[in-house]
Amino acid sequence: MKALIAALLGAASMLAVSEASAQTKLTIATVNNGDMIRMQGLTSDFTAKNPGITVEWVTLEENVLRQRVTTDIATKGGQFDILTIGTYEVPIWAKQNWLVPLTGLGADYDVDDLIPAIRSGLTADGKLYAAPFYGESSMVMYRKDLMDKAGLKMPDAPTWTFIADAARKMTDKATETYGVCLRGKAGWGENMAFLSATANSFGARWFDEKWNPQFDTPEWKNTLDFYVKLMKDAGPPGASSNGFNENLALFNAGKCGMWIDATVAASFVTNPKDSKVADKVGFALAPDNGLGKRGNWLWAWSLAVPAGSKKTEAAQKFIAWATNKDYAKLVASKEGWANVPPGTRQSLYANPEYQKAAPFAKMTLDSINTADPTKPTVKPVPYVGVQFVAIPEFQGIGTSVGQQFSAALAGQSSVDDALAAAQAATKREMTRAGYIK
Repeated sequence: MKALIAALLGAASMLAVSEASAQTKLTIATVNNGDMIRMQGLTSDFTAKNPGITVEWVTLEENVLRQRVTTDIATKGGQFDILTIGTYEVPIWAKQNWLVPLTGLGADYDVDDLIPAIRSGLTADGKLYAAPFYGESSMVMYRKDLMDKAGLKMPDAPTWTFIADAARKMTDKATETYGVCLRGKAGWGENMAFLSATANSFGARWFDEKWNPQFDTPEWKNTLDFYVKLMKDAGPPGASSNGFNENLALFNAGKCGMWIDATVAASFVTNPKDSKVADKVGFALAPDNGLGKRGNWLWAWSLAVPAGSKKTEAAQKFIAWATNKDYAKLVASKEGWANVPPGTRQSLYANPEYQKAAPFAKMTLDSINTADPTKPTVKPVPYVGVQFVAIPEFQGIGTSVGQQFSAALAGQSSVDDALAAAQAATKREMTRAGYIK
């Protein structure tokens, strides 16, 4: 009997151990973009290879995701084991010791294969603090058939004057065809990502060399005037509510002649499963005004481990799975090479199968390589970042300015009033933070 009880106790303790090991649950916060949705659908590949780990997803709209993960990490809330964050957050949060350096990605991870421009934005003190899931710049995606109908030919490197002229000629509001779809939804990473990059090409900047806000300059007036008038003449109704996903849906439904946005959208607008106009899409570099800067940004959505996680080893296993070369092969086997997450690895752009399947590959890489976060503007600036300013205060300031500019687009305020409000609010916050006296 004693032997039987001992055996039963032994079996029970072994079961408890196995159950404990099976209960390493990773909670992952991510954005509701197409590549992340696809990753969730492939998670069974990871759990099959790591039977001791389960995964729970928290999928959020972009602005909500940023708010939730920022609050959680700043308060050490510990809700998440893996965060989807961007090039803006990584160096700032690494400096605050809020992120775990990714030293456990495995010997076969090949960090040196990461595109240098993307890798450098995720590195602090020589250590990688986030692994890029996909990288992007921005470019023009356009309807070749509508361009032909308007009697125009898109240059590889268009000017804003050409874009505005083409947009107005391609617009036919009676058939709900709009010449251009651009971000209008308020948010530092929504409309202000587009408008900051655009402003760079108009010669504008967020701050001068002494951190004085610059919204009272002619360059910003020209930028916002151009944008609001163009969207009024050639944009879709309700544009002030449209971000990346809303404009993607409009373009895929055949309602946009041009869309200037993230290069990552290229695989979706050319995928017949998603897009009604998949066989009619062309690509060009983001526009310029002849001042030496194009309106293209640089970004990576990346996976990072917050310092508050108790599951850093398992979290790094997942990150290695989701961002290595084998994941690209997995997506290619299920969805085709054109749908592999772009913009992170040099080997992808050297792959003949990808080059053949992705007509946008070269334009994407050229756009990424021409964005320079260290010299983002025509005039000198004290900050790093193309479509953002790499200071902790920028999230709040950028969203506040974005709300003013979204209101101007919606016709709720004038361009002049929006710029004056942006100037006053930004000056107040920068004074409070000690940048200016």
